[in-house]
Amino acid sequence: MHIAVEMMKEEHLDQVAEIERSSFPAPWSRQSFYEELNNRLAYYIVGIADNNQVAGFGGMWMFFYEAQIINIAVSPALRGNGVGKTLMLCLIGRATLSECQEISLEVRPSNKIARHLYESLGFVEIGYRKKYYEDNGEDALILQRGR
Repeated sequence: MHIAVEMMKEEHLDQVAEIERSSFPAPWSRQSFYEELNNRLAYYIVGIADNNQVAGFGGMWMFFYEAQIINIAVSPALRGNGVGKTLMLCLIGRATLSECQEISLEVRPSNKIARHLYESLGFVEIGYRKKYYEDNGEDALILQRGR
């Protein structure tokens, strides 16, 4: 599957919000993504499939020499096709170009597919946040990747 990666724009937000709703028990609103488009610390991308539909999205905040991946999700119909890996590689590349020394993210311990992807890209567990997820009280693993 070919995915073209581009900067997230307002025209993508309806599809991004739909992917978000289908991916997370406590999804961000369309308005939250709209506000991120104007956040000077934020960098958001979308993966566009051959049919010009948003296949997935990812975003991070960059500050000083650190990047924090805030969210990443792939359309349920397109999971398992490398979309998430493509988006992650683009985020890592951008953080590297911006001279970020570390990239971190949180992930549910129960999300084994995402954990496997992150670990395959060099992320290692450095800690956890107790009862981080409001929907079920699950802890969050903190993963980090150096340059």
